[in-house]
This record gives sequence, C-alpha cells and structure tokens, in this order.
Amino acid sequence: MSHDSGLHKTVTLRYAVALYMSSVLGSGVLVLPGLAAKIAGPASLLAWIGLSVASYPLAYTFASLSARRPESGGVYSFARESFGPSLADGVGWLFILWYVTGAPVVTVIAASYLAFALPLNRTIIYLVAGLIILGTFLVNNRGITISGKVQLALNVSIIALLLSAVIASASIVRLENFTPFFPNGFPPIGTVAALIFWSYLGYENVSNVGGEFKNPKRDFHRSIILSVVLISTLYLAVAVATVGTKSYSAGGSVAPFASILSNALGIYGAIGTGILAVFIIFGTVNAYTTGMSRVVSAVAEGGGLPRRLGRIQSNTGAPANALALLSGLSVVALAVSFFLNIDLETALLIPSGAAIIVYVVGSACGIRLLGEGRKRLFPWVSLIVSLAMLPFVGGLLLISLAVVPIGLVYRRLLSRPSRSSSIRPASRTLSKQKGKPV
Repeated sequence: MSHDSGLHKTVTLRYAVALYMSSVLGSGVLVLPGLAAKIAGPASLLAWIGLSVASYPLAYTFASLSARRPESGGVYSFARESFGPSLADGVGWLFILWYVTGAPVVTVIAASYLAFALPLNRTIIYLVAGLIILGTFLVNNRGITISGKVQLALNVSIIALLLSAVIASASIVRLENFTPFFPNGFPPIGTVAALIFWSYLGYENVSNVGGEFKNPKRDFHRSIILSVVLISTLYLAVAVATVGTKSYSAGGSVAPFASILSNALGIYGAIGTGILAVFIIFGTVNAYTTGMSRVVSAVAEGGGLPRRLGRIQSNTGAPANALALLSGLSVVALAVSFFLNIDLETALLIPSGAAIIVYVVGSACGIRLLGEGRKRLFPWVSLIVSLAMLPFVGGLLLISLAVVPIGLVYRRLLSRPSRSSSIRPASRTLSKQKGKPV
C-alpha cells in the first residue's frame, strides 16, 4: 500500500538541487579534507578524484529508483520491494545506527570549529553538540520542515564558506606542499577513501521525500547531474587548497577552514567560520532528522520496529516517537563518545560502515528493479564501489553487521501481525502544510 497519497507535490528542480547539496555538503567538507590529508598526505587527492567520479553512479542509482516509484522510505522501501520485509528491516535498523552514531560526530565537528576561535574546553564542545541535537529534535517535533527558500539560503552559506576558504588560500598555496606525494605509501589511500565516502553520502536522503516531487521522472535526473557537478567541483577545490596550504598540520586537521581563514583574516575569519559551521551542521542534521524519522516510521508501520514508533502527532503531523528515539539515542552515543574519548577517525568509520552497507543494498535493489542498459550498468558500478569501500572500514564494520540480524530477530520473535490498516501511514501526515512549488 502506498503511503504517499497525502503528500503535496511541491519539490521542483531548484529545490531538489538545494536538498541534494544540503544533504551532501555538510560535515564531510568541514573536516575530511584535513583528516584525509593528515592520513595520506597529497595522495588523498586521488581518493577525492576517484570518489567524485564514482559519485554519479551512486547518485544515479537512487534517483532512478525514486523516479521509477517515488515514495517515502528510500532504500527501506526499495529493499522491501526487492528482497522482502526481513532484509528491509535490517536496512531500517542500519539507518538508526547511521543516525545515532553519525549525529554526535558531526555536531562535535561543528563545535570544534567554534573551539578553534573561542576558549571552549572539551566539555563545552560536547555540550554544544548536544544542544544542536536537541535543537533539531525540537524543530522537527513541532512539525516544522526546512522550506525551499531556507535550503537555498543554506546552500549559499555553504558555498560562500568554501569559496572564501579557497580564495583566501590562493596566496599561501605552495607547490612544495604537494611533495612527497605518497608520504605514507599506497595503503592509506584506501582508508582515506572509506572516510571520504562519508562526504558523498546524502544522495539517498532525497529518496526519502520522493513522494513529494512535482515531476519526479524529469527532475530527479536533472537535479542529480547539476548536484554532482557542483559538489564534486567544490570538494576538489577545497581538497587542493587544504593540501596546498598544509593547513591540516599543526592542529588544523579537525578545522582546516578555520586554520586557512584565520591565517588570511585573523581571529575574525576563524570566529565567522565557526559560527557558519554550526549553522551548516544544524541544517544537515535537521535534514537527516526529518528524512530518517520517516524511515523509522515506515519500518514501524511494516512491523520491523515497535508500532508506537510509527504514531504521528495529530496536531503537528510529526513522528514524535521516532524523533524521540533517534534524538535520545544520539545523546546517549554522544555521552559514550565523551567518556570513552573516541577519536574522530573511529567515530566517523562506525556510521560510514552502516551507510556503505545501506548503499550496497540500495545498489542491489537498482540491479534488481531497474531496466537494461545504462539504468542497470550504473547500479553495478555503484555496487562495486560500495563493496570496495567495506574492507577499509576494518573491524568496526562488525558493529553494522551485528545490527542487521537484530532487526531480523525482532521481526521473527517480537513483531505482531501487521495492523497497517488501523495505523495512519506516517508519510500521509508528515506533510500537512500546503504550499507553492519551490
């Protein structure tokens, strides 16, 4: 049964591009150019180039699946159609792991940008991160969604930050910083690629609102082409600037932009970058909170999670219980990270492992559901790229692999027969507000 009959078809091309860029350009671009360069040196540029090229098949696969059957739920819905409810439940649980472990990482990154310019100790950094998570919960719990105009404004802010860093770095880029090109040999490039993969996540998030596209067959693919070109160009420019200025050394690996702009503009550049980073991360986390709460609601409606998680607030149209689950577990994960002092690389690889498996399943769905020719070739490329990334996640991949059978066990032992007929589909009430196409 379709869950999207009550959704308003308001997403047009420009909003789709804004949504893609808001979902993809976030925490990754703030920290990964510096972290990647610290691990692999100038050779990290090879990983950026490779994944920029590979990102189109990844994005194309999800766009084609969504255009074929636009509905909320994203990869969960594709997996349910392709492989049945059991595997789809595992995907739903992976989305939860992805969000719960990913939100603390990106919010700490945002707070770290502030700490580069302001006297914030580690405790304050984590408190700021917790406030960002709480803020996204409060916004979503009131049924407020980011409008097209806000998404466009957010993208202008992100692009302004990136271009400012690149332009400011032009005078301090040195060719000698690109040598030796392989300071640590070839193996670190694989680890860097697995980390950088995080920067290209987000194309699947737009599939979660596929039911709201005004003209999905046309705008999904047009928006993908525009988004991939813009995003890849910005990423490569920032990566070159980071390596060329060597801003990833001497403590700049966590906040390379702040380091670059502080060198060019002094303390004001670092403070401005820190404040803007918080807004960027807030927008990204807010977008993922909206999208993944819909996935949780869809899984609950299908019996893969407790059914109370699929309930919708009648006055706001928000999936309050799903939001509370995601935000509550994220705060717990943030506290665990604080007390265990988990390093940034480890903290990024855990959600990356879950995300890559989701991409593997999504690619397999594309192979199974899409037609012949290019439509089926790109899912194969997407699958190969995703599978190639898995080994570099290392032992942390076991965390994600352990979550999938938990979802299967829940359905077999605890899930009751479907009562979907007596439960209002989440996506029918998530978008109550009518509006003009944006």
